[in-house]
Amino acid sequence: MAFTLPDLPYSKTAFGDVISEDTFNYHYGKHHQAYVDKTNAAVEKSDMSSPKLSEVVLNAKTQGDNGLFNNSAQVWNHSFYWECLAPEGGAPSGELKDALERDFGSVDAFKKKFKEEATGHFASGWAWLVLDGDKLDITSFHDADTPIAHQGKKPVFTLDVWEHAYYLDYQNARPDYIDALLDKAVNWEFVAKNLDGKGVERADQQA
Repeated sequence: MAFTLPDLPYSKTAFGDVISEDTFNYHYGKHHQAYVDKTNAAVEKSDMSSPKLSEVVLNAKTQGDNGLFNNSAQVWNHSFYWECLAPEGGAPSGELKDALERDFGSVDAFKKKFKEEATGHFASGWAWLVLDGDKLDITSFHDADTPIAHQGKKPVFTLDVWEHAYYLDYQNARPDYIDALLDKAVNWEFVAKNLDGKGVERADQQA
């Protein structure tokens, strides 16, 4: 058996101009699929038997296998990212709203700090909201790096800040992409679920 490209939880046209169908065809259909294919090719040559994706990521990191780490981590990162998005984003509520207000002062203050992190991140990578102990924290990782590889960092929410995530729709205007998604396209219900610290398993899969 092999890892698969997970189905999107919405249609490629659901976001209108916020994320175009062309971007989904390119980002999801080509980039994400390529990471899946390269991960499967590497796992097939290894001695791993029906591993979980998260286990492949950790094993590759521990063994210093940068190629397998980069591809498998990108499979998981993208799988989590798609779940973080929704065509009608709405606003945080309930426990999530309370947690954002507790740790950042307000929802708007969280968005401002997250945008600063995502916009200011140099070159390719990912901006993250993570649970660190009992507290929410904002950070970013370069290239394919992922919270899976950082003990104590439990994923809650992410935005992809590689150029392939936004260039077709926003050209080089990363701040406009970040604003559009934060204001119109976040699946806050999914984000709220990850307050239980089990975010990794929500984008995991068994080979």
